[in-house]
Amino acid sequence: MHDPAHEMALPRATRPDFLRSTIAAGAFLVLASPVARAQQPAPQPIDTHVGLIYRPQPAPSSYDAEAAPEDEGLAGAKMGIADNNTTGRFTKQTFALDEIALGDERPDAVAAAKDLVAKGLRYLVLALPADSVLAVADAVKDTGAVVFNAGASDDRLRGTDCRANVFHVAPSRAMLTDALAQYLTVMRWRKIFLIVGPTDADKAYADALRNSARKFALKVTAEKPWTFGPLAKARGDTPTRAEAMVFTRGLDYDMAIVADEEGDWGDYVSYRTFDPRPVGGTQALTPTTWSPVLETWGAAQAQNRFRRLASRLMRPLDYQVWAAVRTVGDAVTAKKTNDPAVLAPYLVDPAFNLPAYKGVSLSFRPWDHQLRQPIIVVQPKALVSVAPEQGFLHQRTPLDTLGVDLPETTCKFQ
Repeated sequence: MHDPAHEMALPRATRPDFLRSTIAAGAFLVLASPVARAQQPAPQPIDTHVGLIYRPQPAPSSYDAEAAPEDEGLAGAKMGIADNNTTGRFTKQTFALDEIALGDERPDAVAAAKDLVAKGLRYLVLALPADSVLAVADAVKDTGAVVFNAGASDDRLRGTDCRANVFHVAPSRAMLTDALAQYLTVMRWRKIFLIVGPTDADKAYADALRNSARKFALKVTAEKPWTFGPLAKARGDTPTRAEAMVFTRGLDYDMAIVADEEGDWGDYVSYRTFDPRPVGGTQALTPTTWSPVLETWGAAQAQNRFRRLASRLMRPLDYQVWAAVRTVGDAVTAKKTNDPAVLAPYLVDPAFNLPAYKGVSLSFRPWDHQLRQPIIVVQPKALVSVAPEQGFLHQRTPLDTLGVDLPETTCKFQ
């Protein structure tokens, strides 16, 4: 208990010590005051360049509103740089984009990557096929450069062909087909008729779909190859129409799933099955990262900003490139450096998270560097569902119910 009489009885010799302590405490308060903090050195400016290597698409035909625009991916990168600089104005950080468009005059992705790295760039975003991603990753691995795969969904890039310097913003095929399989499970449409196109990409999508069917206890009750040519691109009926209808007759299934990554024939199947059945997969009901129909979680604002910037709608590749550029921006802001030796480990740290208009923050899986993210299931004019579906649980995060989980991964970083 405090005793005033005892305090007054303190020996005089102790009072200077008391005064010295009081003065020291006051000096500490002055040093910790806002005025003192204002005298601390201002943060040093950070200038970060991000490289984009992409292959422009040919100009779309006048009738093909769904064809990829020539600036697909590039427009997403520009919006990502603009968003990074919006934040950077408050943190003395600036971001710039160096893009290289591959074409007849410059077909070599590796040479393009080496040119960017020679200029001092250490963050490369690739909107390229899987083989090009691997070639670039191997070519720059000794430079410390970090590669973001924004375009290739091949599962092997997250498995046997994984690279420690590559981070995957594009979803794997396994994530896409898992999202569709979860929706079928919720709807109790358990019987699948799988139609597989002739390309290697079509076969890879079909492999992913079969794995997803096993994972979620669905059954592929019928499977056939598509042998009628690019009817969807023919833009007119042909004598093969009757054969295509007979193609689906006499089968027991709840949904037809098409594997047509080139978009040659998948759109032809809807409304032409012998029995009335829904169609999904690469066409019709589609799992994807982004669609103009997504407007929740602040996505409408992003859609409007993109439309003002590019004078068109945002496509999945635009979103994936945007997310890659924003990943660099958020990491630089958080760590106050653009050193890839610091930022690359941070990307797989639980502290890293990327707000990306999906209702949850996104993060990278440490075991294969895949970006965890919800996958939306859409038809051309409406959002149908979002995966992970309710009820699909996981010990870390429901996002890990999509794609290859840690116990199943074949990725071994060198």
